[in-house]
Amino acid sequence: MAKPTKYSHLPLSTSGPQDCALTGAALLRNPYLNKGTAFSAEERATFALAASLPKQVDTLEQQLQRAYEQLSTHRTPIGKNAFMTSMKAQNEVLYYRLIQEHLKELFPIIYTPTEADAIADYSRLFRQPEGCYLNIEEAEGIEAALERWGPAEDVDIIACSDGEQILGIGDQGVGAILISIAKLVIYTLCAGIHPNRVLPVGLDVGTDNEHLLNDDLYLGLRRPRVRGEEYDAFIDRFVHACRKKYPRAYIHFEDFGLHNARRILDKYAPQIACFNDDVQGTGAVTLAALYAALHVAKLKLKDLRIVMFGAGTAGTGIADQIRDAIAVESEKSKEDAAQQIWCVDKQGVLLQSQKDDLTPAQHPFARPDDEWKDSDAKSLKEIIGKVKPHVLIGTSTKPRTFTKEVVQEMAKHVDRPIIFPLSNPTRLHEADPKDLHEWTDGKVLTATGSPFPPVTTKDGGKREIAECNNSTMFPGIGLGAVLSRTKRITSEMLVAAVKALSAQAPALKDPDAALLPDVTDVREISVQIAAAVIKQAIKDDMAQEADIPTDDGDLAEWIREQMWEPKYRALRKVDKHVADRVAKGEAGSRGAAAVHE
Repeated sequence: MAKPTKYSHLPLSTSGPQDCALTGAALLRNPYLNKGTAFSAEERATFALAASLPKQVDTLEQQLQRAYEQLSTHRTPIGKNAFMTSMKAQNEVLYYRLIQEHLKELFPIIYTPTEADAIADYSRLFRQPEGCYLNIEEAEGIEAALERWGPAEDVDIIACSDGEQILGIGDQGVGAILISIAKLVIYTLCAGIHPNRVLPVGLDVGTDNEHLLNDDLYLGLRRPRVRGEEYDAFIDRFVHACRKKYPRAYIHFEDFGLHNARRILDKYAPQIACFNDDVQGTGAVTLAALYAALHVAKLKLKDLRIVMFGAGTAGTGIADQIRDAIAVESEKSKEDAAQQIWCVDKQGVLLQSQKDDLTPAQHPFARPDDEWKDSDAKSLKEIIGKVKPHVLIGTSTKPRTFTKEVVQEMAKHVDRPIIFPLSNPTRLHEADPKDLHEWTDGKVLTATGSPFPPVTTKDGGKREIAECNNSTMFPGIGLGAVLSRTKRITSEMLVAAVKALSAQAPALKDPDAALLPDVTDVREISVQIAAAVIKQAIKDDMAQEADIPTDDGDLAEWIREQMWEPKYRALRKVDKHVADRVAKGEAGSRGAAAVHE
């Protein structure tokens, strides 16, 4: 049992025993309080469990061994995904601890790429509901629907998606609920957000996926995707209902379409604490890798020239983060900082004459046409030769477009070319790090969007390849936002988060090491990011939580004390008439659903 600490009095503290008003089968059915065979003899007697369990009292470690052996009997990734989903519905502690113990193996099972397969087949794999399903044909019921998830103080993060652009597989309609659930799993796993204090939401506005519309088993609205004023009114009603019901909750937007993601974020970011991982998270983690590369290359951010190859949601999100960081560090305007970035999309370099064909996110990076009147604005090699960039970033999903000729053209003009082929999955990457290393005689500094093995250096050593994994960034930002109860997420807070991640890069100590820390260290990474976000929130006068420690050591302890861990806590029986929602098993998306069955 965890020992009391100086911050054990906090509402989110995880020290000491946990109140429980459930007994018997009701307790065994609650995934947040259930321990299965690990209930002690005393707990079995106190909570009327003796006849409901085998005699043997297991440790969590024994349960982990059994669970892993069961998992290993499933031969396919989707089979393992289904097994883990079932475990999550039964025992949250065991579920998260199993992932922690086998993080490298299970991360791609419970998240990308396997979760994409589960989402694509959501209606056929469906077993039981989890989370909040809202559809545009019943928009007037949003406020009433949110009532069932508890009072204002019971929800810390709301993750929502309309399913238009899911994990590289496009429009998945009602399957959006699974990406909201998956993101919240990552928040809990990587940053200790309490799993019974989150709300996954699927925003069903129809689908343009003909396969789904023609599937007799499809569970979502059978109509083309709604757009325009009706769509905007639905999203607005949802956001304001969340704000009214849960005024201190942090809203995470996920996998909205290209024409909605940035627009929605830009509308609500000045009003509420919200975040879009596709726009901001990808940009932030890429910027963190860039900071580490600059340290090795001995360059300054304010002096960089950057080519962004691919100007969709991810590309413009990265460009935004780099632009904002340049502006913060050099005291330039954002407009002047944007002049250091050349964005390239299907039509070539984004030009001002293309304004009617550009998305709102692309407009700030459009270049004067005169710059390119004597050059081929569609040839990447010619673009590289003209711009002479220090940095080339790929989010194009066009495989192997960073050719030997392109890379060597870049290497002519800079001593240490910084090249990030970020498109994923792996088959879509713009270049293999091994080739980049060979074509630049080992001078390249690289990070990728998917895992790659180390490359061999001239002396026979190994150079680690950093993966720009958003899971090292967005959970820590969310943790800092939740604990500080920030009013909004400012550009300065994101830059602080980026620097906190970059400060933990192995390359700062060894130039042949990775530009980003490994995801296996993610919980401590999240502590450092959360601390940076909280301190900046205080500085920006955004923090609303009282009595946040100012000493760095105390702040880290304060943060860790409020992070949920997958460990069993002793249960203390309380009468249901005085119990809170957690003790009564009513908190969290599954608890609330059970109460209203």
